Amino acid sequence: MNTLSIQNLSLVYNNKVKAIDDISLEIKDGMFGLLGPNGAGKSSLMKTIVGLQKPSSGNIFFNGISAVENPDFLRKQLGFLPQDFNVYPKVTAWQLLEHLAVLKGVTNSKKRKEQINNLLQKVNLYDKKDNEVRTFSGGMKQRFGVAQALLGSPKLIIVDEPTAGLDPEERNRFNALLTEISRDIIVILSTHLVEDVRNLCSNMAVIRNGKLLCLGSPSELTASLKGKTWTRSILKSELQRFQLEYQVISYQFIERQMFITIFSEEEPKGFNSLEPTMEHFYFFTLNQNK
Repeated sequence: MNTLSIQNLSLVYNNKVKAIDDISLEIKDGMFGLLGPNGAGKSSLMKTIVGLQKPSSGNIFFNGISAVENPDFLRKQLGFLPQDFNVYPKVTAWQLLEHLAVLKGVTNSKKRKEQINNLLQKVNLYDKKDNEVRTFSGGMKQRFGVAQALLGSPKLIIVDEPTAGLDPEERNRFNALLTEISRDIIVILSTHLVEDVRNLCSNMAVIRNGKLLCLGSPSELTASLKGKTWTRSILKSELQRFQLEYQVISYQFIERQMFITIFSEEEPKGFNSLEPTMEHFYFFTLNQNK
């Protein structure tokens, strides 16, 4: 069992902006969701974990060894899939994986060949191994990105906004792949998409302005709102009045009719009970911590 332990981590930039504000987390094997709006501090936290920047205070331990004091220890066991996986022009999938494998220290040519073949099979791209990666669809590029992240048999993989721009079929295929690879390693999914965290992660955290707002399983966090979410249809012109009168979680149009969802310990007059969702919990948490 692998363990990533983040202890009282803070990062203050030279302009006095606090990108990470005393975050403590313990993450074990499986898929962990790091959820937050753009600018929440997700990227700053990921960059600090992988050693691209040193924290102002606190520590990070991977399997008991400090990644702050020994950054190379974690890097050797790390795979990373960025949001935009740019590739060299006119390079085939096989050629690029071989190049990246050498950079990752897979020096034995026989083992390197076996690993590349196995990874291409795993991500269902073996029949495309001689095709140029630049010709791949968005979903194929993301699956190729997983293959390169798995080179060298890492114990920790970080994926950043992996399903952005994918069509529903490619998204489902990619999510199934992430679920499969997270059985025996840690996969941190950094995203602002609530649906991805709800569908894939057994544990999650919400961060905003560099602060940890909550931690738990999606089902437990959602259940904390049970019996406290209510909905009704309103006119668009009434929205501001309802926002002043109630604790509005969210609002949306359904068949051109506006519906609002509110938080209330007691049943408000004119509202209907609503089963809470992960989206409701997420927006409720953000609204509570503006």
